[in-house]
Amino acid sequence: MALWAVHGNGRRLLRDSVVSSEERLSWPLTIGFGVQHLLAMFGTTTLVPLLTGFPVATTLLLSGVGTLLFLVITRNRVPSYLGSSVAFVVPMSAAVSEVGAGPAALLGGIMVVGLVVLAFGVAVKALGVRLLETAMPPVVTGAIVLMIGLSLAPQSVSSFDQQRVPAALTLGTVVLLTVISRGMAGRAAVLIGVLVGWLYAAGMGQLVPERVAELAAAPWIGFPEMITPQVHVSVVPFVLPLAIVLVAEHVAHLKAVAAVSGRDLDPYVGDALIGGGLATMLSGSAGGSAVSSYAANIGVMAATRVYSTASCFVAALSAIVLSFSPKLAALINTVPMGVLGGATLVLFGMLALVGVRIWLDARVDFADPVNLAVLGTAVIAGVGDLTLSVGDLRITGLVWGSIGIVIVYPLLRNLADLRNVP
Repeated sequence: MALWAVHGNGRRLLRDSVVSSEERLSWPLTIGFGVQHLLAMFGTTTLVPLLTGFPVATTLLLSGVGTLLFLVITRNRVPSYLGSSVAFVVPMSAAVSEVGAGPAALLGGIMVVGLVVLAFGVAVKALGVRLLETAMPPVVTGAIVLMIGLSLAPQSVSSFDQQRVPAALTLGTVVLLTVISRGMAGRAAVLIGVLVGWLYAAGMGQLVPERVAELAAAPWIGFPEMITPQVHVSVVPFVLPLAIVLVAEHVAHLKAVAAVSGRDLDPYVGDALIGGGLATMLSGSAGGSAVSSYAANIGVMAATRVYSTASCFVAALSAIVLSFSPKLAALINTVPMGVLGGATLVLFGMLALVGVRIWLDARVDFADPVNLAVLGTAVIAGVGDLTLSVGDLRITGLVWGSIGIVIVYPLLRNLADLRNVP
């Protein structure tokens, strides 16, 4: 039995048609959509290890392997790409500066976080989706999706500002094709937009000289560096709260895919958390960054309406191949940050509005003061990256905003309900 049924004739898509997770287009088109996913995740997935001191090639390899593991565990029903989690950068930097943690100790902390996420997934799997509905109702998941999408806005705008002309060409191409094209060009708008921006930058000599030099010097074949982890108790407090962030991201992204694809994915939440936890543990066990489902890739699916896990499969295999080919990885790395900023400006905006759509579908009451106070505060904290210091520990807005939504909201909701009981 084939893993994916061919959608229609595999070559043509009607304007409003949706390619579901268990379907695929022709392999050339599927590879094209996979490349879009690769471009969406590449910049951040390679940036995080540079900021945390982990080997880039190893992180790329393990993100691809982790994505394949995730697709297997979710039985090919949850389209997702697992890339490096940006949320870990500040806590791990704090662990390095405060307790002198080295790469091996940081990897041990990542493995502990993955284990906690795995345990939560097992609990959801054992106790059923009711546990999820109690802990993360639509009002909560919608807020987290909105917060994640908006919190990435400064990153897109900052990248856009670095090279305004190629970024504007990319943005304009993506928006124009998405709006006016009724065929495959509209579905491949992100890929075409990035190519347009890259070609302009290359033609005008605006590619970063250092990256061009790295491309020329990079060998065709290379092997990723592996690091053996060590669990240090002193590092765990810095990263343990991030387990809640990863759980929130996985659930919120799954809800976002369900909202835009019109499918009920709740039965796969436990599997998604187990897959995400195992992928993070695997990454930490060999020298890679913690991984999570990626907002930009959810944006790609929302823009293309292609939710085929075959595209995610192609992106994962491509990441694995690139990890063994410094030359190909360096080629993709020549795509200017401004061009990526132009593309992600559309993708992150779409993701943020998916959070609003989750609220609308659930008919969330915003006349309720609990909804207004808690969700509003948490979203602004996450979007504004309001960093709090607890002793020597610095907690970013995305982290404590997620914790506030997931933990504080249900407590205040129950308190308010008790107050209203006659």
